Amino acid sequence: MTEKAVSEIERMVITRIFDAPRELVWKAWTDPKYIMQWWGPKGFTAPVCKMDFRVGGKLLCCMRSPDGQEGWNAVEYYEIVPYEKIVSLMYFSDAEGNKIDPAQLGIEPAIEGAYDVALFEDLGNGQTKLTFIGNEPLESAKNSGQLEGWIEILDKLAAVIGGLAQAK
Repeated sequence: MTEKAVSEIERMVITRIFDAPRELVWKAWTDPKYIMQWWGPKGFTAPVCKMDFRVGGKLLCCMRSPDGQEGWNAVEYYEIVPYEKIVSLMYFSDAEGNKIDPAQLGIEPAIEGAYDVALFEDLGNGQTKLTFIGNEPLESAKNSGQLEGWIEILDKLAAVIGGLAQAK
């Protein structure tokens, strides 16, 4: 990929509307016991999730494929506006949270200087709009399966949120 400014590259953006109040969507996104229920695409599990949810803190999750292969992701938090916005940097890592070059996994690297952004918007009537802006180019996300994976992840998140809404 040639060097381009972050604003010039089309990034992966996924929007989902949940039939739940913003507080529940936020809780499902930020509580490790719920993250373990939705982290990873369909058929994947998350047997480990450690989180220090604060600016400067880190999330470390293990994603296990249906055939038992494990992959790790780390997330570093740069900005947190409760119930509204999370700015972070997610990357592939080892079990200790050390960064792994995406090229080793056959994936194009993230956009230099780009962060992941999760926006939580209260739509009223008990609905919340979640917009996730990834730190990778859209074309790369499509080609590597990350876009499809994130759509499946948000399907799993919707199920978790539905369970939280029913329990309330």
